[in-house]
Amino acid sequence: MDAERERTLRDDLSALRIDRSAPAKPRPRWLGWAWLAMLVLGFVAASTVTWRLTLGRTREVSVAYASLSAPGAAAGTVLTGSGYVVTGERYIALGVRVPGRIEAYLVEEGDEVKAGEPLVELDARPYEASLREARAGRREARANMELRRKELARLEELRRRDVASEADLDVKVNQLRVAEAEAERLAARVAQLELDLEDTVLRAPSDGVVLEKLKEVSEIAVPGGFAGSGDLIRLANLAELRAELDVNESDLSKVRLGQPAQVVPDAYPDRRYAASVVKLAPQINRQKGTLEVEVRILEPDAWLRPDMSVRVTFFEEAAPDAGEAKRVLAPREAIRSDAQGEYAWVVREERLRRLAVRSAGDAGDGRVIVASGLSGGEALVVGDAEGLREDLAVRPAPP
Repeated sequence: MDAERERTLRDDLSALRIDRSAPAKPRPRWLGWAWLAMLVLGFVAASTVTWRLTLGRTREVSVAYASLSAPGAAAGTVLTGSGYVVTGERYIALGVRVPGRIEAYLVEEGDEVKAGEPLVELDARPYEASLREARAGRREARANMELRRKELARLEELRRRDVASEADLDVKVNQLRVAEAEAERLAARVAQLELDLEDTVLRAPSDGVVLEKLKEVSEIAVPGGFAGSGDLIRLANLAELRAELDVNESDLSKVRLGQPAQVVPDAYPDRRYAASVVKLAPQINRQKGTLEVEVRILEPDAWLRPDMSVRVTFFEEAAPDAGEAKRVLAPREAIRSDAQGEYAWVVREERLRRLAVRSAGDAGDGRVIVASGLSGGEALVVGDAEGLREDLAVRPAPP
């Protein structure tokens, strides 16, 4: 009986043993593609979650802008228009006075230059050789002139002794005059060649910024040309920046010299620049029915560039007050206070900055006068400030 039971147990254990001699079943090909698809879907899902979390950390805030009021200026808008940033002296296209091969550019586009600073060098060797030749000719002419003077002095002495004739004396006088004229001619030639040699270096006529290089090194530069073909470099004097725009004839009654305005670059809509009307063109453009108007930007900075598109707003002008100075005005709800004093949240480069300010009374129209802390043009957070903190990523809410 025990032997029977023992044999049964051995048979059961044998049945449970894995037969490793049997060939393994091949893994289905679709299983690898399924794993790859699951990994891709997981990556996409993780990226989506990360993007949503990042977007959620960029808070949308309502903003209003501080403004700089000119003396006697009110904030009522009477006209708006689009234009471009230009320089007060317009652009300066520089060419050469003497022909030559371009040896080197001494500046690059975007460089700031001072008046008299060298910009371009031409190959000066031909002018140096011509100048040496002219100076040698001038020395020869001066030597001949001195010889003629000595000959004339000896002949005059002989004439006083009545040894030489009057005709011989006249010949010597004439020879001296010819020698003097030749020396003078060669002196003028030397002066001209010295000027030509100096002009092989092109210099900045005024302070400015290099906008564009119009030719390349080793090209031949020639004076003049058609449509600026002889120009080598273009400068702009950024000391005074203006915004230029066309105003319709029907709106001319709303614009006048000295009127306060505001300039907003399309590239940086959170920046505001106080301006003033300084030029009304003397003639209407008949084809377009517009008048060219220029406003001078009172406090330009490095954000503004020539030919940048801008939006110009013209304001009403109140009666002037001799005792009033420029004031910074800010929306009343943008000025906050806590235990540390008054402050405002300012949006700069899509980040929040807390600026300490000091208000100096009500300006009417929902605004206050800011005595310190703001300079005009700042984007200020208005409305709910709960959860705001320094360096918080924000974006202005659409109007």
